[in-house]
Amino acid sequence: MTALLATERLEAFYGASQILHGIDLAIAPGETVALVGRNGMGKTTLLRSLMGLVPTRRGRVAWRGRDIVAAKPEDMARAGIAFVPEGRGIFGSLDVVENLVMAARPRRDGRPGWNLERVFALFPRLRERRRNGGHQLSGGEQQMLTIGRALMTNPDLVLVDEATEGLAPMVAQAIWRTLAAIRQDGIATLVVDKDVASLSGFADRILIMVKGEIVWSGTPAALRAEPAILDRHLGV
Repeated sequence: MTALLATERLEAFYGASQILHGIDLAIAPGETVALVGRNGMGKTTLLRSLMGLVPTRRGRVAWRGRDIVAAKPEDMARAGIAFVPEGRGIFGSLDVVENLVMAARPRRDGRPGWNLERVFALFPRLRERRRNGGHQLSGGEQQMLTIGRALMTNPDLVLVDEATEGLAPMVAQAIWRTLAAIRQDGIATLVVDKDVASLSGFADRILIMVKGEIVWSGTPAALRAEPAILDRHLGV
């Protein structure tokens, strides 16, 4: 099966500082991949590079086998990639409905997909707050809105940066349930977060990044069987 998204020897820099060192990555259609590592290891840079927000200096990025290394963020979005950034990036002056509807796009295959009512069914709290401005929402509600907005584009792949960073435990659990539901819907995801235990509950594979390199890749079960790996690279 052709990978949905694949990179070969991907390198990225901020100015003269090299952040990504030869990343080889492949995500299959419908696969959920968790990317973990300590702070400052390049996880966010990788996601931003895949979205076209950080230029790649060397290497290849392919979408369904087609080279897209020079594509702009809007090209990536049109191709079927959605991004849930760490800062959420919602529009505070727009209400919940407006934030969602502005991103709406039908599925590329013409079948029924994600729409306003389906997002509200996934996040009942957003239905209750539908006429509140983005700046009036709590951090957890903003994260729900950002995920909902990504789903409204009916993507084939969702990139999620720091899925539960700074959220209360109950809200974080709601986000994990949401990502599991997205997986069941057949949408591929690449999720960055520090909660390895929660990620292990639904991810197909876990990748560990250290200083801009993928140093370990395997199933959650394989990682649980090697506690020394967790201790060495994650300090847990």
